[in-house]
Amino acid sequence: MLTVEKIGGTSMTKFEDVLTNIIGNPNNPNFRFGRVFVVSAYAGITNMLLEDKKTKAPGVYQYFVQGEDYEKPLEDLLNHLLSINEGFVELGLDYEVCKKFLIERIEQTQSYLNSMGEIIASGYVQRESIFSAARELLSSIGEAHSAFNSVNILKNRGIPARLVDLTGFKDSKQLTISERIEQSFKNVDPFAEIIIATGYTKGREGIMRQFARGYSEITFSKIATQLHADEAIIHKEYHLSSADPKVVGIDKAVPVGHTNYDVADQLADIGMEAIHPNAAKPLELAGINLRLKNTFEPEHPGTLISKDYVGPEAKIEIIAGSDKVVIIEIHDASMVGQTGFDYEIMKTFKRFDISYITKATNANSISLVIWQTDLKDELIGELREKYQTITVKEVAIVCVIGSNIALPNILARAAAILAKNKININCVSQSLRQVNMQFVIDREMYTKAIIEMNKELCCEVKN
Repeated sequence: MLTVEKIGGTSMTKFEDVLTNIIGNPNNPNFRFGRVFVVSAYAGITNMLLEDKKTKAPGVYQYFVQGEDYEKPLEDLLNHLLSINEGFVELGLDYEVCKKFLIERIEQTQSYLNSMGEIIASGYVQRESIFSAARELLSSIGEAHSAFNSVNILKNRGIPARLVDLTGFKDSKQLTISERIEQSFKNVDPFAEIIIATGYTKGREGIMRQFARGYSEITFSKIATQLHADEAIIHKEYHLSSADPKVVGIDKAVPVGHTNYDVADQLADIGMEAIHPNAAKPLELAGINLRLKNTFEPEHPGTLISKDYVGPEAKIEIIAGSDKVVIIEIHDASMVGQTGFDYEIMKTFKRFDISYITKATNANSISLVIWQTDLKDELIGELREKYQTITVKEVAIVCVIGSNIALPNILARAAAILAKNKININCVSQSLRQVNMQFVIDREMYTKAIIEMNKELCCEVKN
């Protein structure tokens, strides 16, 4: 059996658990080859390289773009990476060998950035293309570090292992992402060694430019399809559960045993990614099942995501959502009966590169929920010039999701739970496919809505 397995940053930081719970020991009867591990950077490292994903605090890249001193943040990064390495010495990491690798990579990166800065200063090239190249270069460092460390530790523990460095750091060949993966795995035998591949892949199209911070899952998906894996596995901090354990509590989050790629897409659409949608699609089309496992509960089978699965009985699998959204309502008395009215609105949204999460309409109003980060004064200004009334409100969205939720009373039950808890519904949306019912509610009621709906629609069914 050949599996391609991705290990997330939080799990990588606790590498002792990865060794014990995922990779295993050759003396253990459960140990096996036939495994390719695609590793993320250690937790927090990509934030230091680029910018903090949540707070937007600048990393090395942002200092470079802003024309500020990026050498000091790069030095701080190196010291932090070396401190991480110190913590792995007891696991078998050869500190001096790994230090040499890091120093060479950081020094060469600084040299590249210095050259890029000189090119920008010349004024002969577009700054954006250089900035994009710098972002790609810096993104690769975190995965190169964690992958090199992992192979070093495995070899020093007597486990045959090989590094497949897809970062192309010293390779000037102009390859696509898929070509680099194909060439890099040509002479690799995963049944003779444990294979560790970097989550970052260098390619002409720019994996960071195309897929932003989800790039490691793209690499994971492409490797799985290239090698025709029997199963793709993602190891995470938590199970894919009925609700976010951080919101409802671990004891109230019911692991989802089996679902389909449609459900995974619904989660991705509201920012609760089981897997990046662009990584899921190739797996789905190739007929490769995806398994999500909890790194810290190795005996649990996790969640199996497959193409055609439909739950044998109708039930709610997941309550998910976000409180970082806004609703824009466009009201215009001339809308009723007019063909293509919403088409003109969509053209405006497209110009601002905004995709909506949900849409609800009536005779003379269209309500669209978008991410708050996408809300721009220029967008609202343009809409107000064209249409009678524009209303903007900060809200939350709560979704009831499942592979088989076509129950006659589920919409009524969900609405009743919200009403019982005095949670007003601003608008509601459900398509004919009935895999996702979306409720737009007041933002301050988000946490209560998730907790109560999970308790009554998921936990009580379980009990």
